[in-house]
Amino acid sequence: MLRVEDLSKTYRTGTRDYPVLKNLSFQVKKGEFVAVMGPSGSGKTTLLNCISCFIPHDSGRIFLNGQDISGLDEAELAKVRNQNLGFVFQDFMLLDGLTVFENICLPQVIADRPVPQMEAKAERFCEAFGIGRIRDKYPAEISGGEKQRTAVARALMNSPYIMLADEPTGNLDSRSCRAVIDAFLQAKKEMGATVFMVTHDSFAASFCDRVIVLRDGMIFTELTRQGSRREFMDELLEVLRELGGEGDDDE
Repeated sequence: MLRVEDLSKTYRTGTRDYPVLKNLSFQVKKGEFVAVMGPSGSGKTTLLNCISCFIPHDSGRIFLNGQDISGLDEAELAKVRNQNLGFVFQDFMLLDGLTVFENICLPQVIADRPVPQMEAKAERFCEAFGIGRIRDKYPAEISGGEKQRTAVARALMNSPYIMLADEPTGNLDSRSCRAVIDAFLQAKKEMGATVFMVTHDSFAASFCDRVIVLRDGMIFTELTRQGSRREFMDELLEVLRELGGEGDDDE
């Protein structure tokens, strides 16, 4: 579904170079829920921005469902982002002037899909993610967890190949965090969704199938969940302690 080959990215300030990603290679299979973790400065956010082509990478290739999206022009990338990628952000990125239902419909409005089909799908998602009762409310009137579940529903509207989630639980309390993770798990189970999540939250990551841990722009290790969620979280915490913490990113 997603294949990254020898991805590198360096930021330049004046005469100084700051390598952030160093020949990263990995794959995410269809239906997988994969997290990326690592200490501050490890390259997590930069990696996500390169995969979504919001920032250019210096070398390497990115394949989405077999298509190399590395060299696409801006018009082609806009089409890929709308039709093949779903985005879930830490700060929700809902439009304040639209209701929950209208926000969910937005990707299909942009894609000029038939209204009856669009509204029927949005109705199904409202019920599936437990936000049917707030469908006519505006973002300012709902909780953080409800906003993020709305964002998950919106991200799935065009049946993307993969959902890219950037710290989706970062602004949420523990109850809302669990509700959002449950929404991802439900999307994976019932819709076959593929989720690639950048997070510093070991609790959220412990629900994933696999966690890629970065250090200094390289893959330090990959952990695959074998036993219980609690056992997997203990594994993650041990690795993060070895790396010296799990602070937020500013990359």
